[in-house]
Amino acid sequence: MRSMRLFYKLILVLTCAAYAHGDDTTPPNVVVIFVDDLGYCDSELYGCDTVPTPNIKRIADEGVLFTDGYVSSPVCSPSRAGLLTGRYQQRFGHEFLPKVGQESGDGLPVGEMTLADALRSAGHVTGMVGKWHLGSREQFNPINRGFDEHFGMSPGGTDYLDPTRDDARIMRRIGEQLIEPGSPSKSAWEGRGYGTLMRGTTPVEEDDYLTDAFTREAVAFIRKHQERPFFLYLPYTAVHGPLQVTQKYYDRFPHIEDEGRRIYAAMTSALDDGVGAVLDTLVEVGLEDNTLVVFLSDNGAGVSDYCSNEPLRLGKQTMFEGGIRVPFTMKWPARIPQGIIYEHPVSALDIFPTAVAAAGGELPPGRHIDGVDLIPYLDGSNSQKPHDKLFWRAGSIWAARVGDWKLIYAADRYWLYDLSEDIGEITNLADKRGDVMKVIKASYAQWNSGNIEPLWPSFAAKTMPQFSVDGIQVHWTF
Repeated sequence: MRSMRLFYKLILVLTCAAYAHGDDTTPPNVVVIFVDDLGYCDSELYGCDTVPTPNIKRIADEGVLFTDGYVSSPVCSPSRAGLLTGRYQQRFGHEFLPKVGQESGDGLPVGEMTLADALRSAGHVTGMVGKWHLGSREQFNPINRGFDEHFGMSPGGTDYLDPTRDDARIMRRIGEQLIEPGSPSKSAWEGRGYGTLMRGTTPVEEDDYLTDAFTREAVAFIRKHQERPFFLYLPYTAVHGPLQVTQKYYDRFPHIEDEGRRIYAAMTSALDDGVGAVLDTLVEVGLEDNTLVVFLSDNGAGVSDYCSNEPLRLGKQTMFEGGIRVPFTMKWPARIPQGIIYEHPVSALDIFPTAVAAAGGELPPGRHIDGVDLIPYLDGSNSQKPHDKLFWRAGSIWAARVGDWKLIYAADRYWLYDLSEDIGEITNLADKRGDVMKVIKASYAQWNSGNIEPLWPSFAAKTMPQFSVDGIQVHWTF
């Protein structure tokens, strides 16, 4: 009997060691870092002269950098719905931004399986830290959508610190006005307030700068669960407005004279520090090799003077490349070779099937998944393209990429671009290439036939900005 107890104890020790050190038979941990409104040229990923982001770049250096990485929407909530289900959100009606608050019934439909559901079924402990923005009622809470643990917020944005606090050494810019520490809140967020942040389903107060708080919780989750496979979904609010940063980060950029640019740079630097802390923790606990880490933005940066989507056109809230092509990189040292630059289109929809396949899990039965497992394309076992066609829709506005051709329909007209020659979408070829237009419109119609009508209207239709495109005012609705 004593020998049997020793045998089982040895098995337990070896199993824990395998989990801790990434044995080849151990399912990988999965960490998805989903940042908010980071521009294509707001990090060092694509060779831009910008704020130093060595930790974000480290993911690409140790794995793969996607040049043509897309999200399924140019605004945050529908984009998140696509990522967490692996399905175009138009298939289940999550097409527009949901209204927030307990009075609103808008949210990710409860019939949809999330990545957390799938990975928990595969044996992973699941945790979410950060911005949810997929419904405010209890049935939409991450705890009820597959996550074992949750620390974060339901709304789409909030103050990074309560600006009414005297000890909140915070700099912020609203229009042309700089609000000093201790001043009453004048932002659209009306201060953070009790109840904005939740631990599970319980409202909590938070004293730390929000980016730092999310990093702290993410690191704690990794340390707590290092003995078994885990899934950590880390959707930072950074660098989404309002422009707010603590003095620690603000003081790093005394050479930037423009206040808005300086604060934005400092917010980006804080985000990069957080990414570094997560990566360093994985190394410290011996899990780096067998952890799949994905980093991307929920959409492009807004069209402003302090962020950049260069060389892409326009940005967030539009279906031009600046709105839907995003910073996107991934690493998994045990499976993905280092230093790959991958130039074929990939999508945030691919994260779901990639993670589930890596974990040895199963895709939801009877449910069409639009993403694909990217690992065979990255390790050389599949030489084909993951996607030849990608689609977007927001009400009557839509876009499609077929091969290197990109077609946008908005304001009752078409814009057609050859992205292999015109990444900045400067030359509209709609009047010259009717043959291409016909093919893409037919592809879009076929895809759209599998969608449903939005479950709620576009409440922001009257507040979204208008953009002048080739001298034409386009009013986007999300």
